Amino acid sequence: MTTTATPTTTAGPFGGSAINHSRTTATAARVLRQLRHDPRTIALMILIPCVMLFLLRYVFDGSPRTFDSIGASLLGIFPLITMFLVTSIATLRERTSGTLERLLAMPLGKGDLIAGYALAFGALAIIQSALATGLAVWFLGLDVTGSPWLLLLVALLDALLGTALGLFVSAFASSEFQAVQFMPAVIFPQLLLCGLFTPRSAMHPALEAISDVLPMSYAVDGMNEVLKHTDMTATFVRDALIVAGCALLVLTLGAATLRRRTP
Repeated sequence: MTTTATPTTTAGPFGGSAINHSRTTATAARVLRQLRHDPRTIALMILIPCVMLFLLRYVFDGSPRTFDSIGASLLGIFPLITMFLVTSIATLRERTSGTLERLLAMPLGKGDLIAGYALAFGALAIIQSALATGLAVWFLGLDVTGSPWLLLLVALLDALLGTALGLFVSAFASSEFQAVQFMPAVIFPQLLLCGLFTPRSAMHPALEAISDVLPMSYAVDGMNEVLKHTDMTATFVRDALIVAGCALLVLTLGAATLRRRTP
């Protein structure tokens, strides 16, 4: 009598469906193989945040304290923006080309697909965040009181949040141009209200209340905690958990709104 191994599944949050580990990893491997043949996309994801930080450092060459005050915040914001752009366009391309419809016609759930994309882009986010953090701290001289590893953690969470937001908004776009148009609606308000340009407490009360529910605000707060404190604080843990929770929530919404084809 022979027995057949059953693929490992885990009850996941993505639309309430179980996540099949083998299908998820197979999806992630396929996405990484496709990206390997697209050097421009890889350059956008990995190199552009480093280039932007490099330019920022020498824009403020005569005022290094200004770089220290905003460099850490932008270390998290740049990966979020690039991952949002690349992920939204890549996912939309899968749908408009018919690849997504063929995949979902197979025994592949929406949760498997979203988790696979998140795993693939998350692997690239680790590389991106590590390079950007290393460049800022050890080459550009970003002065931080706390551990650079905490900076890396927040930068990685921001990149994963950008990935989740990109997967989510791709469901509402019918072309790559429309996917890019979501950036002013999704990213720019957070950029203005996150506390990068002025403390959130100094904003109009209505805007401060809005900023309190935007994940980028907590990403910037977490980076500022690393700048000011030598040890991991309770505020830092709270900020990191909020960013991670928002990423998970948006991934769940992305699985729920994922469509097979573009109308």
